[in-house]
Amino acid sequence: MMKNGKPENTEFAGTSAAFAAYFLWGVLPIYWKLLKGVEPMQVLAHRVIWAGLFCLALMVLARRLPGVLVLIRNGRKLRLVALASLFACMNWGLYIWAVDAGRVTEAALGYFITPLLSVAFGVVFFREKADRWTRVAVAAACLGIGAAAIAYGSIPWVSLLLALSFAVYGVIKKRLGLDPLTGLTVETLTAFPFALIFIVIRQSAGQGAFAAGASVWTLVLLCLSGAVTAFPLLLFAKAANTISLQKMGFIQYISPVGQLFMGLVVFGERPSPALLIAFAGVLIAVLIYLLSRKRPS
Repeated sequence: MMKNGKPENTEFAGTSAAFAAYFLWGVLPIYWKLLKGVEPMQVLAHRVIWAGLFCLALMVLARRLPGVLVLIRNGRKLRLVALASLFACMNWGLYIWAVDAGRVTEAALGYFITPLLSVAFGVVFFREKADRWTRVAVAAACLGIGAAAIAYGSIPWVSLLLALSFAVYGVIKKRLGLDPLTGLTVETLTAFPFALIFIVIRQSAGQGAFAAGASVWTLVLLCLSGAVTAFPLLLFAKAANTISLQKMGFIQYISPVGQLFMGLVVFGERPSPALLIAFAGVLIAVLIYLLSRKRPS
């Protein structure tokens, strides 16, 4: 059977992948908190390196390396993949820094904003329809962020950059429409040389995470960061290729709810009054958006 022009089993698989990806992202602050002793840029570089190797190994096992070569030879798509890689690394790096700096709740605000941006981008880039209540929800979020900026004296830049970088990444992934594993493999390999150079420089200076005296636990966590990074991104890419950005935006709230719980309950963070104002505006926007939906489609 067909639903919205797509087989129902494809729609179900994409929806399930989105739920799984956002659930994992909701609980992953615990993982990055375990690496608090490693500087954020090194954690980012290790994520890129190990994710690249992990994806490459999967491609070899699946005997799909020719697909990587085909993509690399396509100049237009390769440029878009490189752009996706840039925004992904920006998002990863900022998020790792936020967790390390004890700003998980601020990061959660960013991921509450992201779905609303995804809805707006769906309208702008893919001509998805936005009803009156959707426009009201986006306006309410903007008012909340604006009020927070006035109260705080500056815009909540961590939240906004996290939201913008991930929403743009989602647009590029949907525009490319690549097989999830092939796309992510080339994304990580695009950033791989830069990450490797950075790690070599830090190791040569005696400040690398793999320096003598580093705990085995830290080394294991860094090595596993590739799989931890790649798995939810593969699920996300599958979802982005098969369901609308508006539906992605609906499901995406699983992630910031989990992160907010981690920040407030697990890590004991206390958000500032300005951040609470921003949360109020964005949560009102989320309620307007969710309550105005008959059901996700």
